[in-house]
Amino acid sequence: MRQEKQLLLDDIKERIDEAPALVLLSYKNLDPNKAADLRDDFRKTGGSLYVCSKRVLLKAASESGIEFNKDSLQGHIAVAFTGEDSIESTKVLYKFSKDNEDTLNVVAGHFDGAVVSNEDVEAISKLPSTQEMRSMFVGTLAAPMQQTVGIMNSLLTSVPHCLENKRQKEEESEQ
Repeated sequence: MRQEKQLLLDDIKERIDEAPALVLLSYKNLDPNKAADLRDDFRKTGGSLYVCSKRVLLKAASESGIEFNKDSLQGHIAVAFTGEDSIESTKVLYKFSKDNEDTLNVVAGHFDGAVVSNEDVEAISKLPSTQEMRSMFVGTLAAPMQQTVGIMNSLLTSVPHCLENKRQKEEESEQ
């Protein structure tokens, strides 16, 4: 293998090994401005997009212990290396895919040590992000406390009302 290709292979293998997850994309008719927008949005999630040849990608993946179905890789291929929040990264890809129909298609992915299909990647993209999960968890913890405070508040406010009603009844009975 030529030295340039070996450097490219080593670079992709290193990216595969370091990334928490990756998504393989098939693209066509992707103009440079839209590609730049996608890269910018994807970079905000901590991820990176990389365009490479299928042969080099498959060899690098194989050396990293990942086997993709060669037949599913049709057309031009890009690799999306996700950031720390893989779910948020996949959401960006699917949003771009919906906004730009027939431009970008998810082919497969690699999450938590397993190769997944495009349907699985789509299901992953529909999960709540880490920040959304944290908010839901805090809401779950806070709800019982809020209910308890509401009940205590209603009890405390009902005592003065009871005393006021009793005072009014006593005044009426005296008259």
